[in-house]
Amino acid sequence: MDFNVKKLASGAGVFFTRAVQFTEEKFGQAEKTELDAHFENLLSRADCTKLWTEKIYRQTEALLQPNPIDHTGARIEEFLYEKLDRKVPSRITNGELLGQYMQDAAKEFGPGTPYGSTLIEVGECERRLGAAEREFLQTSAISFLTPLRNFLEGDWRTISKERRLLENLRLDLDACKTRLKKAKVAEAKAGCDGEMAPDFQETRPRNYVLSASASAAEHELRVAQTEFDRQAEVTRLLLEGISSTHVNHLRCLHEFVEAQAAYHKQCHFHMQELQKELGRLPNAFALNATHTIATTGSATEGLSSPVETDTLKIEEVQAPATGTRKAKVLYDYDAADSSELSLLADEDTNPSLLSESPACTLLLFLTPGRLITVYTVPGMDSDWLIGERGNQKGKVPVTYLELLS
Repeated sequence: MDFNVKKLASGAGVFFTRAVQFTEEKFGQAEKTELDAHFENLLSRADCTKLWTEKIYRQTEALLQPNPIDHTGARIEEFLYEKLDRKVPSRITNGELLGQYMQDAAKEFGPGTPYGSTLIEVGECERRLGAAEREFLQTSAISFLTPLRNFLEGDWRTISKERRLLENLRLDLDACKTRLKKAKVAEAKAGCDGEMAPDFQETRPRNYVLSASASAAEHELRVAQTEFDRQAEVTRLLLEGISSTHVNHLRCLHEFVEAQAAYHKQCHFHMQELQKELGRLPNAFALNATHTIATTGSATEGLSSPVETDTLKIEEVQAPATGTRKAKVLYDYDAADSSELSLLADEDTNPSLLSESPACTLLLFLTPGRLITVYTVPGMDSDWLIGERGNQKGKVPVTYLELLS
């Protein structure tokens, strides 16, 4: 190891001198070279840009990955892959994982049951939402987060380095000004003392030395001023580049908004489709009661029955002597064909207004608390019952009813 004591001591001495000089400037005990107003405005604007860019970057990261633990782990993983010069693998989102769990649960519960079929539809929707979220995260990271991080880790570090160098050169320039001032004062004082001294030959060598010292100080000042001006120009150019940074970040911000809008649009579309699908599926609020009624009998294979046909012939279905129950309508239901009954849970309708045309769909309007008679027939799907009220009857989904004992 090359250990240079002189270099270390020289560096320590310079550091100590600058620290003392900086402290004296803070207390107003030393002169300080002031920068022009335009330069100071550039510095202030750069500091403001760095501050708010860092805050926006951190908060955007928190928005895209709100869990701090997952965020830390993801950043470490990305850092390792970046150092190994490998592509970061795509991570499954929470929505996709939830959708997978729902679909796996549906296989266990039975995809033919109301709960299982609903889990399949919701799980598929959650997977689509998770895929849209993953695409949004990737797009946002590329179009918005990466430019902000490049500024903080690249451009701003360069600006900070050049500003530190400029500050050191300013301290050196002020130190040269102080030394020249002291040399001028000493030379002037020596000149006054020489005029008053009786022997000019004795003061002449000392005056010569002071004059040479003043000349050397002037030369050092010129060199320091040149270096300071050159570094100030370099720093000024970098600070003026902040305007281009703002333009670039503005473009990235527009891309982020477009990605966010597209993501929410996809989510809205998927949720609307899910609501439509769920509207076609019966809910499983009364699933347990359904199995009790459905076990009264089943058709043997090959036994003909009116309910085995694709279109149920309501007029051929007769209520059994035993096994009928009372039920109350819980939810509205629109009949899909003439073999079903439409249920309205929240409206009163005069039964005399109902159409008696056989071509029309049978309607059954009930108020909350109004009871109907329900029963099942051999070979009928366990998710459906036959409902009767007066002379009207038809198939009704059991999950839209509250079965009473």
